[in-house]
Amino acid sequence: MYSPQRKDFVSLMLGDQHSHNYTNGKHRRQSCWRKWKQLSRLQRSLILFLLAFLFICGILSYPSLTEQWRGLSDRSLKEDWVEMDNQGLRPIPPGFVPKLPPGVVPGVQDIPPEVMPEIQRPSIPLLPKPPAMRKPPSKRGPPALQKRGNVSDWQVKDGEEAMIKRDEDGGKEAKTLISWRGAMIEAEQGTELQSTAHGKEGTVADAEDSANLKPVKAVDRVEAVREAFRHAWKGYKAFAWGHDELKPISKTHGEWFGLGLTLIDALDTMWILGLKDEFAEAKKWVETELSFSKNVDVNLFESTIRVLGGLLSTYHLTGDTLFLDKAKDIGSRLMPAFKTPSKIPYSDVNIGKGTAHPPRWTTDSTVAEVTSIQLEFRELSRLTKDPQYQNAVEEVTRHVHRLEGKRDGLVPMFINTNSGKFTRRGAFTLGARADSYYEYLLKQWLQGGKKETELLEDYLQAIEGVRKNLLRQTSPSKLTFVGELSNGRLNPKMDHLVCFLPGTLALGAHNGLPADHMELALQLMETCHQMYAQMETGLSPEIAHFNLQSNNGRDIDVKPADRHNLLRPETVESLFYMYRFTNDSKYRDWGWDILQNFNKYTRSESFQCPMNTNLTSLLGSCPRSPAGATPP
Repeated sequence: MYSPQRKDFVSLMLGDQHSHNYTNGKHRRQSCWRKWKQLSRLQRSLILFLLAFLFICGILSYPSLTEQWRGLSDRSLKEDWVEMDNQGLRPIPPGFVPKLPPGVVPGVQDIPPEVMPEIQRPSIPLLPKPPAMRKPPSKRGPPALQKRGNVSDWQVKDGEEAMIKRDEDGGKEAKTLISWRGAMIEAEQGTELQSTAHGKEGTVADAEDSANLKPVKAVDRVEAVREAFRHAWKGYKAFAWGHDELKPISKTHGEWFGLGLTLIDALDTMWILGLKDEFAEAKKWVETELSFSKNVDVNLFESTIRVLGGLLSTYHLTGDTLFLDKAKDIGSRLMPAFKTPSKIPYSDVNIGKGTAHPPRWTTDSTVAEVTSIQLEFRELSRLTKDPQYQNAVEEVTRHVHRLEGKRDGLVPMFINTNSGKFTRRGAFTLGARADSYYEYLLKQWLQGGKKETELLEDYLQAIEGVRKNLLRQTSPSKLTFVGELSNGRLNPKMDHLVCFLPGTLALGAHNGLPADHMELALQLMETCHQMYAQMETGLSPEIAHFNLQSNNGRDIDVKPADRHNLLRPETVESLFYMYRFTNDSKYRDWGWDILQNFNKYTRSESFQCPMNTNLTSLLGSCPRSPAGATPP
């Protein structure tokens, strides 16, 4: 027998030369893993962190690259557009049909110009403007504002109103003053030539060319506004008549206080729009159905601006004492709100019992609410010769004027009705709970004939406080916005409510305040416009967040909770002021775009009468249900 062999050698097995199998992968993987395990914990952490950082940077850079590629595409389109313009292919301005001047067509030179028919130019293919190209924001300063004196509303002679006269010789318009909320506004003022489609300043030749063009009949915007009102009013009349608000989707109604808020708030609108039949029917309801003898709690601020203010404005427009009597009734019933230890009014009033109280969850009132009722109560005293209303609200104004806790004229958002002091002093904003405090400072000063210097001082100091603490610009497009200050830290967040500020600044500048207020108004008006224009629907969100760093190429971000629009009027009101003071038609066009987008995205379906077809056709319109009745 042979002894066992000693296995002190290395055995090596070689595969077939044609074999492609490789079996050492496992060993290699084990070797790499072993090397990874040999690294220290710190080294492994650094490597993992670096890989994660590179991954995140890659994700964040993807939108920027997309925007850059899109920008390159836009620039190429723009270059093509400019090149074609240089070759003579200029677009015909919208709204005009060109015509040839007499004497340029062979064979008709001898025909007198007065009998020569208009000859249309030959059809020329027009190049559509690339959709990505936008007219750059106007960087012109404020136009020279003509001064003709400043008179408050009640200093105007009775019967004085806006008049437009056509010059018989030159066809020019001569416009007088328009009284608007305490200011005498120039109905039209000279401005610079509008910029062309390519962003260049218009020339005299361009103006002459435009003068030779025959305008096409434009859309009747006034009638479009009337139609939009009629549509909404038809739904209110059919499903919510006499109630506070219409719910257009469910075709039912909702109540805040049971005072017909929508109807009263729309009275002056119907009068201004010339809707006489609708106004007469609403007036009949006010006369026969509206009663304030109800055991119901109402909000002092909302009742003042919507009911009291609505009745007073309708009285001024119509001269009908029915509305003044109703205004005096509701004004007297709101007075118990001022019976507090500090004279700062409670937020809620029971207009039937004559009692008032703060909200159930706090003893604080918001600063905006207690300082934004002065215009209406002061006017009620002037009309009724009863000083109690004015004395009550002016006590609040004087108290806030001397109160400590402000920051460069900026006020906190809350004030305690017992102590009369500001609470939660760390936050300063021109948005919700503080916005109209600043607006009413200027308008009270105008309402009082510019004699109350404390109001003017507080307003001017507040505007400087805005410049110092809240004003910033976005990084991508240099949009100027008003942020919020929270415990010394700026939050680049701006409510849609803040868009009251451009119009207010312009109103002040028109009445002799510093010219740089108008410059700031122009900048903020552009920002408020962009809050609409940069949205997919063309409608502004409730709150916009602005980018101070161009990390994603956008100026405005919207958080999910803010992606809604409450049909707020601040931007449109500011556009009205800006158009009146500058006569720049772009502001009117921006307002028109907003109306178009509201019609496109928020207009409900056509309201059908809750009756059978035959009865509806006999009546010619939807019969309304009596107030208080549950609609079908």
